[in-house]
Amino acid sequence: MKAPRVTLEQWRTLQAVVDHGGFAQAAEVLHRSQSSVSYTVARMQEQLGVPLLEIAGRKAVLTEAGAALLRRSRHLLKEASQLEELAWNMDQGWEAEVQLVVDAAYPTERLAGALKAFMPQSKGCRVQLREEVLSGVEECLHDGTADLAISGVNIAGYLPQQLDDIEFVAVAHPEHPLHLLDRALTHNDLQSHLQVVIRDSGRRQPRDAGWLGAEQRWTVTNLNTATQLVVRGLGFAWLPEHHIAEQLSRGSLKILPLTQGARRAANMYLYANKDKPLGPATRILADLIIAHSQH
Repeated sequence: MKAPRVTLEQWRTLQAVVDHGGFAQAAEVLHRSQSSVSYTVARMQEQLGVPLLEIAGRKAVLTEAGAALLRRSRHLLKEASQLEELAWNMDQGWEAEVQLVVDAAYPTERLAGALKAFMPQSKGCRVQLREEVLSGVEECLHDGTADLAISGVNIAGYLPQQLDDIEFVAVAHPEHPLHLLDRALTHNDLQSHLQVVIRDSGRRQPRDAGWLGAEQRWTVTNLNTATQLVVRGLGFAWLPEHHIAEQLSRGSLKILPLTQGARRAANMYLYANKDKPLGPATRILADLIIAHSQH
């Protein structure tokens, strides 16, 4: 790849000529001589092989090619400025990236609110967001691949910040045989029906969560698949209420009338990597996650 023939400073000079109405005005703003500014633009045209300005009366105006190139150069200079700012921020201890690992059951709306609030404060810091289930989040913390982690598991050896809990509800399609019994249900009623469960994404010590007393279980890898199976009448499941709010309101899912255990509150916790100090961006994001964790 060839090195650019035109420098950022040359593009900055052309922008000044256009934005301030002429060579003399640009020279004043840039604290340079008018002849220096004129030479810079002339040299640019020679290097690019394309006329950028033309004289209309006593004023230099952009050619069609010059207007197109100037538009692109504005993006180029903005990105260069952001790159230099990011380098300065990193030199001040600001992170280039935050690794955030979240239990898949955590409400996307709460997370999106925190990330939206973080964006204008991020100073170019990227967020790598990863979803896991149950012990999968814990493994990311232990592996050091998570700077921040949201989990429903109380992880030994860490000091968590408690977030608002989430509600799991037992649901099935309205025409499921359990609903057709048209009475209060016990766990004995569930045993002979298919339960849909979500697989723990951890590999070392996967956990089971919730009631698993059904004789037949189908295990899937994510919430969306579990929801779709239950919506189509293929079983029952405990699913996060926020995740299935639309299906409940439409009537494609219905809460099972269990005498006990129809609802289960799951605590959620925010953890930080204990093996390295939190940088300023990570601290800001952590505070925003806590602030947006309310119902």
